[in-house]
Amino acid sequence: MFRRLLIAAIALIAALATVTPAQAGLLPVQVTITPEGGNYQWTYSIVLPTNSQLTAGNFFTIYDFGGLLPGTISAPTGWAASVAMVGPTPPLLAPIDNPTIPNLTFTYTGPTITSGELGLGNFSALSMYAAGTDSFLTAQTQRTSDGKGDSNITETSVPVPFGGHSPPTLPEPTTLALAGIGLPLLVLARRIRRGMA
Repeated sequence: MFRRLLIAAIALIAALATVTPAQAGLLPVQVTITPEGGNYQWTYSIVLPTNSQLTAGNFFTIYDFGGLLPGTISAPTGWAASVAMVGPTPPLLAPIDNPTIPNLTFTYTGPTITSGELGLGNFSALSMYAAGTDSFLTAQTQRTSDGKGDSNITETSVPVPFGGHSPPTLPEPTTLALAGIGLPLLVLARRIRRGMA
């Protein structure tokens, strides 16, 4: 009994480990930092993956952009930029968001863009800081398969003063699934072994 259960558990864990992470929402593929007049321009290259589409009102937020110089945010045609101290955040996502550091939000205002791995252009802002740390980017788009809303969260870099801190990282969904399956199986295996001893 124990042997069959263990083999089934190993097969399930192996199957979950080979699942590739979802490629949904908007993804930052490159962040560049360029000196500009004593400050630093932070530029984010954003991509729309093949299984997502973009409609008016979809957006992405970069959290805790330190040292922001007012009036320096730029976006490609068809996008509007805004600054808020908290959020906006798509439903069901919980990034770390320091309410004393501004967030940059870019909202799409153009015509619907259907699927196809597509670079959306460069989004940038000036900061007083060149040093960076990890923060979060959340996005709200639509699924290509059924047009329903789709949210995603990923890490990106943001400017911080020298000696800044790094927020804790979120575990990958596959890691959480493996832990959720593996830990109860380990407890079960220990109980079975105790019963056999």
